[in-house]
Amino acid sequence: MASVKETVKASLVGTAEEPQLSQQVKANFLQHARKDENTGELYMTEEDFIDAVAPKQEDYHKIKREQYGILFRVADRRKTGRVNLADWATFENLLAKPDAEYEIAFRLFDVEGTGTVKYETFQKLYLQNKGSDSIPFDWNSEWASLYIGSKKTRHDMTYPQFAQMLRGLQGERVRQAFHYFDKDGDGYIDPEDFQRIILETSRHKLSDYLLENLPTLCNISTGSKISYATVRAFQNVMREMDMIDLIVREATRRSEDGKITRTDFLNEAARVTRFSQFTPMEADILFHFAGLDAPSGRLSLKDFAKVVDASWHTPLVVAENTISSASDAATKAVDKSRSALYSLLESVHHFALGSIAGAFGAFMVYPIDLVKTRMQNQRSTRVGERLYNNSIDCARKVIRNEGFLGLYSGVLPQLIGVAPEKAIKLTVNDLVRGYFTDRETGKIKYPYEILAGGAAGGCQVIFTNPLEIVKIRLQVQGEVAKNVEGAPRRSAMWIVRNLGLVGLYKGASACLLRDVPFSAIYFPTYSHLKSDLFGESPTKKLGVVQLLTAGAIAGMPAAYLTTPCDVIKTRLQVEARKGETKYTSLRHCATTVWKEEGFKAFFKGGPARIVRSSPQFGFTLAAYEILQKWLPMPGSEAAREALTPTGNIEPGVGLQVAKAPLPYLRSRNALKLILDLDENFGRIQLPQGQSWPRVLGGGSSKQ
Repeated sequence: MASVKETVKASLVGTAEEPQLSQQVKANFLQHARKDENTGELYMTEEDFIDAVAPKQEDYHKIKREQYGILFRVADRRKTGRVNLADWATFENLLAKPDAEYEIAFRLFDVEGTGTVKYETFQKLYLQNKGSDSIPFDWNSEWASLYIGSKKTRHDMTYPQFAQMLRGLQGERVRQAFHYFDKDGDGYIDPEDFQRIILETSRHKLSDYLLENLPTLCNISTGSKISYATVRAFQNVMREMDMIDLIVREATRRSEDGKITRTDFLNEAARVTRFSQFTPMEADILFHFAGLDAPSGRLSLKDFAKVVDASWHTPLVVAENTISSASDAATKAVDKSRSALYSLLESVHHFALGSIAGAFGAFMVYPIDLVKTRMQNQRSTRVGERLYNNSIDCARKVIRNEGFLGLYSGVLPQLIGVAPEKAIKLTVNDLVRGYFTDRETGKIKYPYEILAGGAAGGCQVIFTNPLEIVKIRLQVQGEVAKNVEGAPRRSAMWIVRNLGLVGLYKGASACLLRDVPFSAIYFPTYSHLKSDLFGESPTKKLGVVQLLTAGAIAGMPAAYLTTPCDVIKTRLQVEARKGETKYTSLRHCATTVWKEEGFKAFFKGGPARIVRSSPQFGFTLAAYEILQKWLPMPGSEAAREALTPTGNIEPGVGLQVAKAPLPYLRSRNALKLILDLDENFGRIQLPQGQSWPRVLGGGSSKQ
């Protein structure tokens, strides 16, 4: 268990620690094991083992769960038909090796445990699991002889030799299958034959979408058949799926609209790889399949997901066709109502969290805000007539004359008012950003970021203006009491009743002039600081320190550049004293300040405003994001991730991170290697003369 110090550190600066998978695996054994009534020993049967390494909630698409039973032979070292805790610990240790996938496959064929695979043993096991109607494979070929020797001089294979043989096996199977269907030897085969080759050799590694559209590969050339060069190019693309995923992600991230062309892909490949790894034909094949539904030539990450992600499924429509149109309409109506209700509840949830975060941020910097207000309201430029020489002098005099609590004069209405003010700002910004964010790429154009921030600033004025005018009058009445003997102290309620509804919105135009540009500058800057400076991404979560820093830095330019608007707003909202100019409008206030006090007056309290606004919004935004993590909306993706050790990077896009324990992850990859030999390995053998139906999905994936 992590110490308190480690927990606090992780909370502040973020964490990249991996979950303790070995503990999960041990717990997995105890969860699935059964007890021998005679000896009391805990053990697993083959069925229990499959449940442990192949959780029922996972998606197996092209692989049947029963096929994981072949790995039971590897775990059952003693050949007793059961796996005890020691066997499981050995299997777990095997899984922890960096080359576990290849070693698991090797141990399956190393039946005697001698460290070598005998050709006779290999051939026997291969024939037992090979489909009766599979495309023939010649183990006497020149390629096979390089690994196992010629027919007369067979030799055992060591682990490195066996692993290297598996590495190149799929390519040789495709080559021999091509020759098998190329009857006339002209170097071309029919699209249907190509589809059968891929279904038998690579079905377990490719998506339904790709498998369904295999015959369309003939359309990338002028003829109606498929050449061997095209087949090899296709195979190379399939082999480099991980690299393609990386290149596509980087290229789409660089793109302004999140979409890329064939040229963009090849240029990014040149940056990512040490040498040109993809030929023009391979790029054509990738974009051909990814762009079948988007022929514009500019493709997004979602388009490539149908090719790159083997777990991508074509929706099943057979069952849906049996549902009547009336039922469909009713279902859509219910879904729409649920969606509208969920959106409303989500807005309420954001509003509540924004209220808490806003009140917290305002309280933390309220003394600075009071000093800023009094400095901005100071009109005299003569040294003898000025109450305060600077912000520090102002703070000292407030504490000396009014006590430390004087720094919090008017804080209660501020907290009451700032809650809905900040809440509506954060909520509106989230809603507008969400509306203009591209659903496929997750990106938003910069003008729309500014629009979202500006809209948030505009909407908050309905709460901000009454709050500001009451707060400001409470903040300055302390200095009035000092200079005017017998001046009464007014409460917030007295000020509200005295001003009336119209008076509470005095200076609203100046408030709009300040808040709209402030938010338009602040929110885009904050967003880009998180992603560009601190590297926030779907796979990297920032800690409190990074969030606070990003919020504080973003507040600096936003606060200082809008200081003139804040000075004008303050002058309009503060009640004029005897002998002072009474401002009648925004324009009159601006021109009067310019004439009487000069240009510098517009930036009075500017440093204090930076010192106040910068940390305030840092605290507010950091608190808002932390509250969203701690108290996610029930049913949201964040809520699901909070209940799951590892969450998906982005549902439905690119290669996905599995949520299962390590045994499933490594076992799945080992099984895929074994299935390179033949797709029927581990499947229940059918009676003589029968074969498994040739369907794209390979049968039900969850059993």
